[in-house]
Amino acid sequence: MHQADAHTGAGAGAGTGAVPSDATDSEDTLELRLTEELLALLGDDPRSAPAADASVLVGSPGTWSPVTTSAGVFQLVPVEAGRDLAVISRWMNDPAVAAFWELAGPESVTAAHLGHQLTGDGRSVPCLGVLDGSPMSYWEIYRADLDPLARHYPARPHDMGVHLLIGGVGNRGRGIGTVLLRAVSDLVLDNRPLCGRVVAEPDLRNTPSVSAFLSAGFRFYGEVDLPDKRAALMVRDRAHRDHL
Repeated sequence: MHQADAHTGAGAGAGTGAVPSDATDSEDTLELRLTEELLALLGDDPRSAPAADASVLVGSPGTWSPVTTSAGVFQLVPVEAGRDLAVISRWMNDPAVAAFWELAGPESVTAAHLGHQLTGDGRSVPCLGVLDGSPMSYWEIYRADLDPLARHYPARPHDMGVHLLIGGVGNRGRGIGTVLLRAVSDLVLDNRPLCGRVVAEPDLRNTPSVSAFLSAGFRFYGEVDLPDKRAALMVRDRAHRDHL
């Protein structure tokens, strides 16, 4: 899956690496053991991994209750390609978004990105973020411990991840990204009881995005080299959610 980063601010949304040792602390050193099943999901096993029900791996974001935030009533709605492709493609072609998601172009580019998830193995669910009845953001809720990202940090079983872009220019630069990041990470923790952490990996250059994560209760874990970017690994811990 394309490792997109969150785009939450007013401005802009080759090789491998790992979180440097000096960026970790003692509570974050439990590394995920790569079982045969996980290796198959990550593509390191020549055998094809069977498709899985997303509700098993990720949950069912479409059934998660709407939440009232300071920005309005917010709800995640799973993407339907026939209904949502045009609007998501339009957002992806916004230069500020395209700079980080790298999915600008005809609708077929976005369709391929969505199709990989909608017909994939169930470890990522693309959703529209609907605020007061209007679609205004795009989200990917995914199993970070079953994602290629797990190769680059000490993943824990049931870690969940989020990608985000804010679609409308009018919703950027006003703190809405921070409000929604907190709301969505709360939804994940409330509905996935085995999940101890929600993680994200915005592009390190995307300062407004990194700032929004910090304001939403995520902590900066360290820098990580991913195949397509140098990222800021952000972590929101269940244990600290009421204090940050």
